[in-house]
Amino acid sequence: MELTGKKILMIIASKNFRDEEYIKPKEVLSKAGAQIITASSSKNVSQGVLGAKVKPDILISEVNVGDYAAVIFVGGAGSKEYQDNPAAHKIIKEAVTQNKVVAAICIAPAILANAGILKGKNATAFPSVKTQLVFKGANYTGKPVEIDGNIITGSGPESAEDFGKVIAKTLTFPKD
Repeated sequence: MELTGKKILMIIASKNFRDEEYIKPKEVLSKAGAQIITASSSKNVSQGVLGAKVKPDILISEVNVGDYAAVIFVGGAGSKEYQDNPAAHKIIKEAVTQNKVVAAICIAPAILANAGILKGKNATAFPSVKTQLVFKGANYTGKPVEIDGNIITGSGPESAEDFGKVIAKTLTFPKD
């Protein structure tokens, strides 16, 4: 899979993101040649629930969606900060309008649901947010990784690597 020249945005919580859900997809996508830019609501070093430390490159308020081939929301308890965040919802809606890949894992698919883009779509997530996805009109499948058009969702840390691989494959072989 060849992603050289493609920029991918990974959005992490300002604290308590899920380490593997950031590290594993980032490894897969970087190995394929993509340039990863990390955004958060703060430019301070963010600490994952398992101790990983990441210094975001940009603030979510500074994101220009047109610069990226894909936008990925990383899960973990901290990602709840984006569920009703206008800047996060703006990024998601612009990415969908521009036909970009939009991805979220663990509880982060709830952010996509709240932004209104999962209505009528197949999606998966950590079981704790299933009701939220269904309430917002998603068809919850419970699979490790789900893909519906350009929207990719993952169920949690154990599916993080496959989640990254599906994103890479989707970017390498677009369906449009």
